[in-house]
Amino acid sequence: MSNGLTLVLGGARSGKSAYALKLGGALAGPRVYLATGQAGDAEMALRIGRHKEERGDNWQTIEEPREIAPVIDKAEGVLLIDCLTLWVSNLLFAGLDDGEIIKRAESLAVASSSTGASVIAVSNEVGLGIVPENALARRFRDLSGATNRLMAERASDVWFVAAGIPLKMK
Repeated sequence: MSNGLTLVLGGARSGKSAYALKLGGALAGPRVYLATGQAGDAEMALRIGRHKEERGDNWQTIEEPREIAPVIDKAEGVLLIDCLTLWVSNLLFAGLDDGEIIKRAESLAVASSSTGASVIAVSNEVGLGIVPENALARRFRDLSGATNRLMAERASDVWFVAAGIPLKMK
């Protein structure tokens, strides 16, 4: 893994977060896990609990669902953002329009690739399936895809994880 920005993509439950933790754990310096997920229901609370167990005590956790740029600006060592897909969802449900979400994604890509820390961003690849039937789901898919593209353009390394197997794309 190069210093700078690394993007780890994959489908749901593909092993992308575990792989990102492995990448970050191999790097020197303080480790910060920036969690964008919120426990809105019991299932999500269980998922968050499992993620906390997986990373253990070697990571400081910062929970921030929307305003992640200030955390990146202060980062030292390793910053793992998990995940961008939830971040996009949080921005959608906060009422931001598409233009503002794309603007924030562009700023995020610039900040992540220009900080002195090693940033590892995890995101779901949501554009490989069928076209969603409702407008909100299509909007989410499109904004997530645009965010992934913007991050990948600035990343020094891009990984795709399928069935627990990481494949280097860039």
